[in-house]
Amino acid sequence: MTDLTTTHTVGISPTTVVKRFRSWDRGEPEREWRTLTLLARYAPGLAPVPLERTAAPPTVTMTRIPGAPLRGTTVGSARLTSLAAALTRFQEAVPRAEIAALPQRLWVPGEILRAVRAQCAAGPPGPGRGATGPLGPGPSDSLAAALAAGARWVRAAALDSLAAAEPAAPVLGYADGNLANCLWDGSRVRLVDFESAGRADRLQELAETVEHVSVWADSRLDADALLDHFPLTRPERARLRDLRRLTSLMWLLMLDADSRTAHPRNPQGTPDRQAHRLLGLLG
Repeated sequence: MTDLTTTHTVGISPTTVVKRFRSWDRGEPEREWRTLTLLARYAPGLAPVPLERTAAPPTVTMTRIPGAPLRGTTVGSARLTSLAAALTRFQEAVPRAEIAALPQRLWVPGEILRAVRAQCAAGPPGPGRGATGPLGPGPSDSLAAALAAGARWVRAAALDSLAAAEPAAPVLGYADGNLANCLWDGSRVRLVDFESAGRADRLQELAETVEHVSVWADSRLDADALLDHFPLTRPERARLRDLRRLTSLMWLLMLDADSRTAHPRNPQGTPDRQAHRLLGLLG
């Protein structure tokens, strides 16, 4: 499984799940509890029901819901349709007035754009510059080409619009496209894991869903077929294209940095596969 960080641990019983947070400096436990509460009120059955929370250390206890993760599977037509329905319900079930009162989701486009631009400007880590162990061979041709192309693309002044004012109709944002958090019970998809959730741009949510590394690293999901379930205007499609490119470049930088550590978390070849994905998106 391809992952870079673990923000919590989970204790599972036959009827409940206890989520214990390892970090909470950006209000992750509150985000989790608030989102579960809103979904229990406005979209019952879509997610676990919140039962109890503690402050020190932060934990959230919720009901256990049935289903197996979509991650590691081939997401066929029925599952794809159910996933689109679950995401749509998640985004739209909560009244707009309540969404407007929420804090922004973690890592909005402007934050990601600034971070990616800074990392591209700094260049990849070398000996003594961010590597935590012996470095392996240099980057492959495809990886080097994708990093160079991404660095050129992300400098464009036109991309400043990605960090522009919020959309007129924000949605409830999941802020996590990991297919491991989408549970299929044989007839429907349910959702879990909301510590990054908040008020969001629907297009960023869609970009994050189809460009999350879990979509291609150990699963099979037709990104274009999923996006076909979400009607978009021509300007929205243009913004979505750039948000997908930005998300893909962000993943490439993270996976490349991980591959340079003494103990990479990801299988050999993962950065190269991500490089090919980014080059395809950049055209």
